[in-house]
Amino acid sequence: MPLPEPGAELAGRVAVVTGASRGIGRAVALALARAGARVVCAAKSGGATSTSSLPGDVHGVARECGNGSIGVVTNVLDERSMIACVETAVRTFGRVDILVNNASALWWQDIEDTPTKKYDLINGVNSRGSFIMTRECMRVMKKGGYGRVINMGPPIPDASRFREYETKTAYYISKCGMTMVALGAAAEGRKHGITGNSLWPATIVESLASENFQLGERDNWRKADILADCVVQLCLDGNTTGQMLIDDEYLRTRGAVDEDFVKYRCNPDVEPPRLLAPGSSVAGWDVRRGDVKALAKDKARSKL
Repeated sequence: MPLPEPGAELAGRVAVVTGASRGIGRAVALALARAGARVVCAAKSGGATSTSSLPGDVHGVARECGNGSIGVVTNVLDERSMIACVETAVRTFGRVDILVNNASALWWQDIEDTPTKKYDLINGVNSRGSFIMTRECMRVMKKGGYGRVINMGPPIPDASRFREYETKTAYYISKCGMTMVALGAAAEGRKHGITGNSLWPATIVESLASENFQLGERDNWRKADILADCVVQLCLDGNTTGQMLIDDEYLRTRGAVDEDFVKYRCNPDVEPPRLLAPGSSVAGWDVRRGDVKALAKDKARSKL
C-alpha cells in the first residue's frame, strides 16, 4: 500500500523549518511546500552569511519552495532572533501550524575530550534552541487549535542501551533534550489539537555534516528525502503523538514496504546499515567527530 498522498490537508498551512538552508532542512521545506504548505525557511545562512564551509541561503530555498514561502535569517543561539522569526511568520501569514526543529550541532567525543565551550554550544543549538522555538510556536498554534511539532531527536536510550552513549554523551544530552521538548509539546498540546513527536534516522543521512565529517562511504547513506517524507506523513497524521520515531519504522506504519525504501538509497544497489537505530548491533560504535579541522586525527581514532 503506498504512502498516503497529501490532499488539501496542508494547503494554506504554515510551517517553520529550522536549519532549512541546506541538507535535511531544505529537503523537509521542499516536501512540505509540494504538499501545499507555505514554509518559513529559518536558518543562519542567508545571502551574505553563506560561506564555502557553510553554504546555503534561506531566501533561495524559499524561492524553490514557492507558495509564497519566505526565508528568515535566524540564529537558534539567539532568543531574540528566534522570537523575531515566529513574529515574522505570524505577521506575514497570520498563523503557524507546523514546526520542524531540524537545526543541530554535532559533537561526538569522549566526556574528557569535551570542552565546556563545546558542551554549551551543542546544548544551546539543540535542546535550548528547539525549546524556545517550540515555546513561541505553540503559543500561536494553541490559538489556531492545530499544531504539529516535529523535532529531529533520537529515542532516549534506557539503561540497557547505555553503550550508545559512548563518545556521544554530551551530544545525546543535547539531542535527547530535543526529544523531550517534542514529548512535552505532545503532553501540553493534546487538548489543543497539537501533536508532538521526535524523529530519527535509522541510517546515516546524506547532509553537509555527513559529507564534511566523512561519516563512512556514501554507499551506506540514505537520502534526506526519507526524513522529509516522514515529516509530511506526520503532518497528515493526527493520531501519532508523544512518540520517539525511527524514520523507516514509522513509514512502515503508514504503508511503506521493503521496495519503497530503495528510492532513498544514495547507491540504489546498496542497502545502508541501520547504524543509528536503537539496539543496533553496532551500538557503541567507536566514532569521533566534531571539529572539521581535527578530522584526520578523529578518523585515525575511529572505526568509521
